[in-house]
Amino acid sequence: MVRLDILSDPICPWCYIGKANLDRALEQHPDHPFVIEWHPYQLNPEMPAEGMDRRTYLETKFGGKEGAVKAYAPVVEHAKAAGLEINFEAIETTPNTLNAHRLIHWAGLEGRQTAAVSALFRAYFKEGRDIGDTEVLIDIADGIGIDAKMIRHLLGTDADVDDIRDRDANAREKGVTGVPCFIIANQHALPGAQSPELWAQVIDEVVEQIKDAE
Repeated sequence: MVRLDILSDPICPWCYIGKANLDRALEQHPDHPFVIEWHPYQLNPEMPAEGMDRRTYLETKFGGKEGAVKAYAPVVEHAKAAGLEINFEAIETTPNTLNAHRLIHWAGLEGRQTAAVSALFRAYFKEGRDIGDTEVLIDIADGIGIDAKMIRHLLGTDADVDDIRDRDANAREKGVTGVPCFIIANQHALPGAQSPELWAQVIDEVVEQIKDAE
């Protein structure tokens, strides 16, 4: 098997699109060699713990409403091509995602990491839920079969906060400047929301390399 590390943030639309494209390729190659692990990367590490109004955030980041609309036009186009519907109108808050990353980490310990990532993307982009909110995160955990009481307890502590921040910082120190970023076999970095066709090519190449090494 070959390790596929994915650096991502659950409020990143390109990460959502990138996952959908990867999923499609993996479905078409059920014998793929990848073992997937998700890693934290906060788009907005300085975001207040309570998050901020999404419209304010976007207009501040992109220099007004017109800039925000222009910046998100390619997102809408690529999401549609990936078979995704993003309900931007439903998103009222841009959250701090530290606790969402903690949930992804804990879900990994339960073998439910990809399920947690999928549920967070769905909650944020389709349902417009505030995934920085403790109750929302507890409900998401419960929905994927993780003990809600345990998650409530952990979120009430500082458990793994420093670890998540250190892993985020380590990615930046290694040169990661944006997400999604896919790292194959701890050797090759593939940045951005790549197409299913490119992933199919990558899978074929990796399979061939494994055969040649046998």
